[in-house]
Amino acid sequence: MTIFSKIIAGEIPSYKVAESADFYAFLDINPLVKGHTLVVPKKETDYIYDLDDKTASEMFVFSKRVAKAIQKAVPCKRVGVAVIGLEVPHAHIHLIPINKESDMIFSNPKQKLAPEEFKDIAAAIALNFE
Repeated sequence: MTIFSKIIAGEIPSYKVAESADFYAFLDINPLVKGHTLVVPKKETDYIYDLDDKTASEMFVFSKRVAKAIQKAVPCKRVGVAVIGLEVPHAHIHLIPINKESDMIFSNPKQKLAPEEFKDIAAAIALNFE
């Protein structure tokens, strides 16, 4: 069981921003910028390109809804999308609020946020999720 499966199951706490029957979105605890969100399928699949076509397309549509909520909740020009897939063997999409391209460089120092900041950001995104 991956760390993401444990988060989905509620065994590990997370800052949830959105959820559907098939997908779960939560704040990255080591964010590049405030509002950096991960979208994962609830069914554990290692590699995003191993998802069946229906799940992959539904995951992108769900991610689009989350990205629109992020853009309303976090000041940014765009919400960048990244799929790396090396950190956790569970397919996931990074949604990153950006104001410049360099906001998406994964070797940048990670933000250190207090629990209250995470809670406030998650609540703001969740409020705007449609």
